[in-house]
Amino acid sequence: MSAPWYRLHTPAAVPSPALLLYPERIDENIRRMIALAGDPARLRPHLKTHKLAEVLQLQTARGITKFKCATIAEAELAAECGVPDLLLAYQPVGPNVGRLLRLVARFPATQFSALADDADALRALASACAGAGVQLPVLLDIDCGQHRTGVAPGPGAIALYQLLATLPGLTPGGLHAYDGHIQGEDPAARTRDGEAAFALVRALRQELRAAHLPVPRVVAGGTPTFPIHARRRDVECSPGTCVLWDQGYATRLPDLAFVPAAVVLTRVVSRPGRGRLCLDLGHKAIAAEHPPPRVHFLDLPDATPVAHSEEHLVIETPQAHAFKVGDCLYGVPWHICPTVALYAEVTAVVAGEAVARWPVRARARALSI
Repeated sequence: MSAPWYRLHTPAAVPSPALLLYPERIDENIRRMIALAGDPARLRPHLKTHKLAEVLQLQTARGITKFKCATIAEAELAAECGVPDLLLAYQPVGPNVGRLLRLVARFPATQFSALADDADALRALASACAGAGVQLPVLLDIDCGQHRTGVAPGPGAIALYQLLATLPGLTPGGLHAYDGHIQGEDPAARTRDGEAAFALVRALRQELRAAHLPVPRVVAGGTPTFPIHARRRDVECSPGTCVLWDQGYATRLPDLAFVPAAVVLTRVVSRPGRGRLCLDLGHKAIAAEHPPPRVHFLDLPDATPVAHSEEHLVIETPQAHAFKVGDCLYGVPWHICPTVALYAEVTAVVAGEAVARWPVRARARALSI
């Protein structure tokens, strides 16, 4: 019988804890993303999940040309990779305005754009762009229910978009609507909620067009609402997590047909008592912002976490007696995006062999700018 897809043939070659990525499975997820969207031109995937040049290259090889990111470092990485169209999905303020303009100057082959939801921030950005001789597309960030960023649809949003259209150095780039609050397990309920949230965005777009204001694009959604927005021919979909997938979404969104492509490798470092194993998978190696469980062990699905600290994870399992110190376990993170950010590099695995180390360069807050 062949070994499971995730298991290394020679695990001694990889120190733990480690994050293993499987390029063939990543490519399969990209293929499924495109199939769901219907065309790579309809995708604007988020870099924040992987932060890796190698994954960007797998996506561009399949014809994806538009991307979205959250930090200047992620933007610089994407521009270095030759991404033609990049949205900084974060309102640039303070020194980040100048950093963004330095990116624009250094990478003329990349069309940069940004988000805004505040009049003063728009004016400051416009002044900097005009002073630099730059015409920057800016998308109005719409709060469609999450209440994290954005302006509520309505007269205030229209007035802000009208201001955007008049400011020198800026070009109206359209609307951005992230509905991260919609993550219900029931697909029908998720669809209903997603339709209700987007109805506000659709109405705003119609009002703006009726006022003869250009709305060249609408960027909407994340991974949970990806299938909902994929049915809209006039929307760019911006999923992120589905390129690597994780146990959190696999548990809550079983209707989304993506495969886990990232696994943590951990080892037993102690056997502290009957039925217990201590692993080298502390907070520094697996995202810990959610309550346990924070990882799903593929060879030990019955494991129960009982203690988690910076360097250690203690689990209980009836199978503890079958493990000795030094044995390996493989687990799918509950939340992959912040888990990737914990690693300076990941190990690429093909057919059970560790074939390369990929630096997670964009985990940093700054590269060269």
